[in-house]
Amino acid sequence: MPDFEPIYTTTGAESVGRFVATHYALSEPLACRMMNRGFNDVYLVTAAGGDRYVFRLSHHRARGPADVRTETDFLAHLVRCGVPAAAAITTRDGALFVRGEAAEGVREGVLFRSLDGRTPDPACPIDARATGVTLARLHDAASSHRAEAPLYQLDLDHLLRRPLARVQQLCRDIGADDGGVLAEIAARTAERIEAVHGLTWTHCHGDCHGRNARINDSGEAVFFDFDDGGPGYLAYDIAVFLWAMHAFGRRLPATWRAFVDGYRSVRPISAADFETAHAFVIVRHLWVMGEHASRSREWGSEPVRWITREREFLEGWEAEHLADRLL
Repeated sequence: MPDFEPIYTTTGAESVGRFVATHYALSEPLACRMMNRGFNDVYLVTAAGGDRYVFRLSHHRARGPADVRTETDFLAHLVRCGVPAAAAITTRDGALFVRGEAAEGVREGVLFRSLDGRTPDPACPIDARATGVTLARLHDAASSHRAEAPLYQLDLDHLLRRPLARVQQLCRDIGADDGGVLAEIAARTAERIEAVHGLTWTHCHGDCHGRNARINDSGEAVFFDFDDGGPGYLAYDIAVFLWAMHAFGRRLPATWRAFVDGYRSVRPISAADFETAHAFVIVRHLWVMGEHASRSREWGSEPVRWITREREFLEGWEAEHLADRLL
């Protein structure tokens, strides 16, 4: 019995290559290297003929296991509807995802074909418009899809209240008392949102901040990274892009307008959804803070200490954008 119990292990690229070769009918030999270690571990797999794939190995997260079944089912539906998105590659047995045993327990894996194209420029209105178009097409396709027993719903408990509790716990652990200000902002934000009737419920991408896509040769934004998605508020799904254009010191209102124009070129946004998106910016920021706070056991408290300094952004956004809205 080892003295130390792992809460997370970094899986070697060689073993990932062997695992992929076992479960997927790719031309061997396979070359595999790690691309990114973050909220998930991502590996580039190159087959013998040069075809490139991305294997994503899900982390254990505070919210629970990865809902890969809901995610990959939705992706398959989007592809059938002609929405540009990176669909999962099926296994030798026809499954859309796999599970493997790591030292800390079972982890879920999904293989995708690597997307061609370039990374969107966050300051480019043309790229923002393309992103809005694809998100609108995604929401159109979502109207004919019903998730079967999804593990999560992107409601205010999932997006706001539970992440806030993780932030508060981290603040207590490191002695960074915020005087209850974050809880007050969260409560006011939830009250604003819950007072609005007729908000649209859809299947959300969940992380459409403008960089989870590639711009292909036709100028389309091809989406990937759907693991934060699920049934939820349409207003939240568009708010993620609005948040990305303003959080962490950014000021890119022109790209937000281009995103909205692109979206509206495909389908309308109701007045309620559009107005409430501004409140969901606070929800999104607290969700991100909560995701980072939940990783302090793995990453350590110092790399996530930044979340204790985000009060100014939240207060500023509320004062500037919400004072005259939805009250």
